[in-house]
Amino acid sequence: MLSPEEIKKNAGVLAADWVKHGMTIGLGTGTTVYWLIQELGKRIRDGLQVTAVPTSRQTAELAREAGIRVTDLDAVDNLVLAIDGADEIDSKGWMIKGGGGALLQEKIVAAAANELLIIVDQSKLVEVLGKFPLPVEVIPFGHRQVRSRILAAAAASSVLLREKDGKPFITDHGHYILDCSYERIGDAPALNSTLHMMPGVVETGLFINMAAHALIGREDGTVEVVHFR
Repeated sequence: MLSPEEIKKNAGVLAADWVKHGMTIGLGTGTTVYWLIQELGKRIRDGLQVTAVPTSRQTAELAREAGIRVTDLDAVDNLVLAIDGADEIDSKGWMIKGGGGALLQEKIVAAAANELLIIVDQSKLVEVLGKFPLPVEVIPFGHRQVRSRILAAAAASSVLLREKDGKPFITDHGHYILDCSYERIGDAPALNSTLHMMPGVVETGLFINMAAHALIGREDGTVEVVHFR
């Protein structure tokens, strides 16, 4: 059986086969995408040409180190493909994302792409979303009031302000993240709509009807390809 990191590496390396010469792609954030970036770097050294729109500063830095040309989303008309990871994904391709704190740009880039390819290890597969705390990106001003509304109107069992080094975690766009515990999200579209109606909420980590395909790395070394549409 492979280690968790080896499983992620297998999925990331296989995802590189979806990237064709001359493509401009959306490039996600996370541990599985790290292995995709490393593999693309190897192929670039062998002659592949690819340009990436990164979803975070961290990804931009890794991409540049690997020799991938980086550009801004506003500099391209559209993306043929975006590749990203997920914190949870169900059989419909609905996801929770944002564990790494880049959910806003991840969703913008995913929405700009013709197709979204998700790369995960098998531990991220769930029957029902919700065991992983749902990240909700909010502006700092009034975030305590937003937290109270999520506890009341959105029925979270707990809502915690994400911290780093004892201080509020700050996203690339200067926002805070509230991690909302549900255990089980029975109606993800309804919850997404409820959260978006709250003043101060910038974006949610619910990615619904966005994934077209998934590569799922398994312990036996295989990578399953799943198509959602």
